[in-house]
Amino acid sequence: MPRIDELARRYLASWNERDPARRRVLVEELWTEDADYCDPIVAAEGREAIEAVMATAQRQFPGLVYRPAGNVDGHHGVARLTWELAPVGGPPVVIGLAVMVCEQSRLRRVYGFLDPVPVHISSPGAGS
Repeated sequence: MPRIDELARRYLASWNERDPARRRVLVEELWTEDADYCDPIVAAEGREAIEAVMATAQRQFPGLVYRPAGNVDGHHGVARLTWELAPVGGPPVVIGLAVMVCEQSRLRRVYGFLDPVPVHISSPGAGS
């Protein structure tokens, strides 16, 4: 398993990347071709769909960033990361958990959990 702190850093960086071309490169480098992502709001199959979810999140949450909210830990190819969505230097709007399944040093599947799920983001395409 790759260093989990580096994997988590790259994962959050991909959600925070506002430039579509750079975000696409980050997704291609980080995720396997047949990757899946799902949270309570959206499910995405494949890199293109995952990148589209990230692009939607960027549009929905201008000025907010994803940041770690504690240490990442893992074992046997699975890692968990608690994260926050917040204004830079401000309190979190959403707190989430990403359970990341790794395959050959890349993300194969991510299960996201949100706490709480604010009403204004309960449409498809939001989440991390």
